[in-house]
Amino acid sequence: MQPHHNFDLQAHNTLSIPARAEFFYEATDLASLRLALAWANTRQLPVTLLGGGSNVICPSHISGLVLSPALQGRHLRREQDQTVWVELAAGENWHQAVCWTLDQQLYGLENLALIPGTCGAAPIQNIGAYGLELGDRLHEVTALNRHTNQLETFSREQCDLGYRDSIFKQALASSHIITHISLQLSRQPQSLTHYPALRSALGADVASPEAVFTAVCELRRSKLPDPATLPNCGSFFKNPLVTADDLHTLQMRHPQIPSYPASGERYKLAAAWLIEQAGWKGRDIAGVRVHAQQALVLTNPNRLGAEAILHAATTVQRSVKKEFGIALEIEPQILGNAPTANHG
Repeated sequence: MQPHHNFDLQAHNTLSIPARAEFFYEATDLASLRLALAWANTRQLPVTLLGGGSNVICPSHISGLVLSPALQGRHLRREQDQTVWVELAAGENWHQAVCWTLDQQLYGLENLALIPGTCGAAPIQNIGAYGLELGDRLHEVTALNRHTNQLETFSREQCDLGYRDSIFKQALASSHIITHISLQLSRQPQSLTHYPALRSALGADVASPEAVFTAVCELRRSKLPDPATLPNCGSFFKNPLVTADDLHTLQMRHPQIPSYPASGERYKLAAAWLIEQAGWKGRDIAGVRVHAQQALVLTNPNRLGAEAILHAATTVQRSVKKEFGIALEIEPQILGNAPTANHG
């Protein structure tokens, strides 16, 4: 293999952060993925994984090998009655895969349309939108164990999925590389339309999967800027989870605070509302701007570095903590040797 040296990563992260990799390699199949890992191990180089670059913050320089698992392929694995299991390779574009399932008359992913990134990154973050999470459709994940060089299969339960979380973001973050995911879909349309914004967009009529797909795309485009024209990584902050007692205390001081039931007898707060109430929606923070249409989104119109992005994030976090006593967590992963974000 021949990796690129001193490789420019600015076009490979949707925040358009100026960054360079000491070495960069795109592995298009399992053999080249193993070869790249062996190459790095022989030279005792650290390996940093980079997928679609839609949920990451890059430092100005990443030492070692930046490895992109760009495996391709979409397959119908098996079918039983109205249930179909499909396999998607890690390097497949997520939104294009959703479009493909609709073309195949396979239903269940419509609410997750237009989410940026690759299929391999989807279970790491347990992506979710408009009332659906990947975990609701996930069957299995196949990953390469970097220590044994063998493929391992993880059931949905073994993936330990949570809100924007999984075992691949925690215990297996440095030991396993996802190569394929398997999803359980249906030939029978069963549109999920309970999410308020989606329900409002669709109206009272029973919606087809195609109508849900179209509505989700329109909603996302109306609120979220296109990274190709305005650099961003989508939702920058997680919606915080609080106990019933904490929610009651907040409601006493802020009766209008939006909340939604979540798992484990907890409640999810709308981080965008907290940020907006703290006065940051549409504001500039040293060249980084909180998006005027969606306060969860930090945009990077001036193509600034990681330090500027994290400074803006910390400024918002401290303000929300002071106003509401809530500690916001950031969603994007900080790669390599980037400076650490202040989560308080």
